Amino acid sequence: MKWLKYISVFFAVLLSAQVFAAEDEPVAGEASGEPQLDIQGIIFGHIGDAYQWHITRIGDKELTIPLPVIVRSKDSGWHCFMSSKLENGPYKGFYFAEGGKYDGKIVEKDAEGNEVRPFDISITKNVLGLMINSAILVALILCCSRWYRRHDALKEAPSGVAALLEPVIEMIDEDVIRGSVPESQYARFAPYLLTVFFFILINNLMGIIPIFPGGANITGNIAVTLVLAVCTFLAVNLFADRHYWKDKFWPDVPWWLKVPVPLIPFTEVFGIFTKPFALMIRLFANIMAGHAVILSFVCVIFITAKLGPMLNGTMSVVAVFFGIFMDFLEILVAFIQAYVFTMLSAVFIGLAHEKHETE
Repeated sequence: MKWLKYISVFFAVLLSAQVFAAEDEPVAGEASGEPQLDIQGIIFGHIGDAYQWHITRIGDKELTIPLPVIVRSKDSGWHCFMSSKLENGPYKGFYFAEGGKYDGKIVEKDAEGNEVRPFDISITKNVLGLMINSAILVALILCCSRWYRRHDALKEAPSGVAALLEPVIEMIDEDVIRGSVPESQYARFAPYLLTVFFFILINNLMGIIPIFPGGANITGNIAVTLVLAVCTFLAVNLFADRHYWKDKFWPDVPWWLKVPVPLIPFTEVFGIFTKPFALMIRLFANIMAGHAVILSFVCVIFITAKLGPMLNGTMSVVAVFFGIFMDFLEILVAFIQAYVFTMLSAVFIGLAHEKHETE
């Protein structure tokens, strides 16, 4: 089957790019005069943030995209320059910290000689990746909208981007949103829930691609998942009806569970915060772990390089097969995590209006 052949070629190319990305990472330490592979540096260098976007290495030269640094010093005010200015040492008093609690971050020294962090709103790798992925999402939605403006959907089937997005939108709309959110609240929350789903899905998929403009670990960054969880928290609690808050502070349970010790009310109020916290951790942990596992399999090829051609060849084949399997699995996880986050958000929103709709 041709489609199976194309998929196999795609994943072979994807894994090859991951291998080259791992091979291009810097080494650390020496043993017997030979450089050692820095496994920790490779994994955390990929899933972490950076002030430049590493592309590859050509010989001894690192090919990177420098990104804008925007910082405000308490002493000298605002500064804006490219991160390449810091590659050869301090620039205007700023430099990259090595070790300590500010490792890898831009710091400066105060009057007493201590390292301090300036106010930093730099365009880092994750920020640029977030901008690129958001632009891709907006472009896809506008292309889909353009088709529907120019064609009668009742007379002809969608084509192009519209054909790709329509079944996904219908699935989320019918199975997730309408199945969880009351009809009276559908128009209010459907745009938010669809946006959340596609935003997470696009960022998850782009994170699997190891070469620019992919490879940024957006949804594996807890700051991003925190913002998404806070948005759901606000959507649930700011627009909840009075029955929702009545159930939180005075639920329909025996009185001795409410006074003198408010056991059930305390549990209900505590649950207001644990639900978005669970959303944040679930998305962050699953995406970050998937990236780490794929890179770990790729690193097996280089770890066994010194153990002889027989062992290295065997382990390389095993690593390639497991790497391809993990790539398939990560695509599935990318969709599942976007689906689960949207579904739980819709359920939480629906529960905040359930009694009102029942009455």
